[in-house]
Amino acid sequence: MRNIPLGALILGLAGLIPFVWGAATQYSPALAAASGLNPVWLGSYLSLTYGTVILSFMSGVLWGFATRAEGAQATAGYALSVIPALWAFFMVNGDPGAAAVNLAAGFAGVLVLDAAFVSWRLAPAWWLALRIPLTVVVLACLAVPILM
Repeated sequence: MRNIPLGALILGLAGLIPFVWGAATQYSPALAAASGLNPVWLGSYLSLTYGTVILSFMSGVLWGFATRAEGAQATAGYALSVIPALWAFFMVNGDPGAAAVNLAAGFAGVLVLDAAFVSWRLAPAWWLALRIPLTVVVLACLAVPILM
């Protein structure tokens, strides 16, 4: 984690807060009730809504990396970069448990795409050092609505 720019690390860690809060309030109804927050800011609703936004955001990040490529590699990069947003749009709906499974699969898939973009030297060398731990936390948080 030493080579990750501090700003990227801080923002990446801060981006985990809604996932952690959603999992905590899903796991503990007492915490959710004590918070006094509207249900849209709690539990699986928060986790799934925020996760859908972040999965779509990751499409934009990958698109940005694809701009560093040329020719066929650029075309492949652009095509691959839209998959997470389309996945979120079509697959994260319905039953919260099933939606969480699909969202978790989307985040796992983005990590595979991250590795591809790093191997193509389109993403920064430190990218996976940031993305792997963030993805592990996201997947752990999404396990709560899957298992409950």
